[in-house]
Amino acid sequence: MNKTIICGTCGTQFLAEPTTPSICPICTDDRQYVSESGQQWTLSTELEHHTIKITQLNEHLYALKIQPDFAIAQRALLLISPEGNILWDCIPYLDKATIDFIRAKGGLKAIAFSHPHYYSNMNDWAAEFECPIYIHQNDAEWVPFDSPYIYLWDGNTTQLWDGISIVHIGGHFAGSCVLHIKGLTPQGMMLCGDTFNIARSKQHMAIMYSYPNIILLSKTEFAKVYQKAAQLNFDTVYGAFENQDIEGNAMEIFEASMQRYKDSYGL
Repeated sequence: MNKTIICGTCGTQFLAEPTTPSICPICTDDRQYVSESGQQWTLSTELEHHTIKITQLNEHLYALKIQPDFAIAQRALLLISPEGNILWDCIPYLDKATIDFIRAKGGLKAIAFSHPHYYSNMNDWAAEFECPIYIHQNDAEWVPFDSPYIYLWDGNTTQLWDGISIVHIGGHFAGSCVLHIKGLTPQGMMLCGDTFNIARSKQHMAIMYSYPNIILLSKTEFAKVYQKAAQLNFDTVYGAFENQDIEGNAMEIFEASMQRYKDSYGL
């Protein structure tokens, strides 16, 4: 197995052979940033003092998060479904307790992503559970290294199973997506990662080119995002971080939030 290293700022895993990268290409992109202390690399073995907290969000959904916080500190979401479980986004560590928990729930049939900031050590997870990784073709350039588990898909939607689909939205990244699930709530559930960012008040949803660097989307790009997202039906949304859960009235909040953007852009 090739030696790998993990970026201490974004948590993405890269090959360390034949040479260690001098800097993380994901963090040098203007949607992310390099730490003020400079590029830091770590090994998966150096994360072994961390644990993974597993929190049940509803009957079918669990959140997985590294403790103490590491890198971006996002959570991954484990969707339990009769025809096969799905890991939405990823975290840069995998321990035995988490492996045992997921296996007890039926393992993983697929890993799918909102965007490249959460690729983490996705190949380790895929190898452990022997499942494909779904990434939109528009984000192929951000895949850190080739893997037999990676499946690049194209188009607006790819249907999985049990009323679950990955929907291409764009905006934050060219390949940004959401996971849409029918049937678990009256109007449907959406796992959005950072494709949409849920405000701490839970009364607003944002869509930007860069969240940490506060860079807006262009008017043209926003219009494309809104056109795609407005076709979805949902009442419940779970975002990339803890406490980013809107249950029951998510569509109303989404529509009000997008109207603010439309007014600002003159659409």
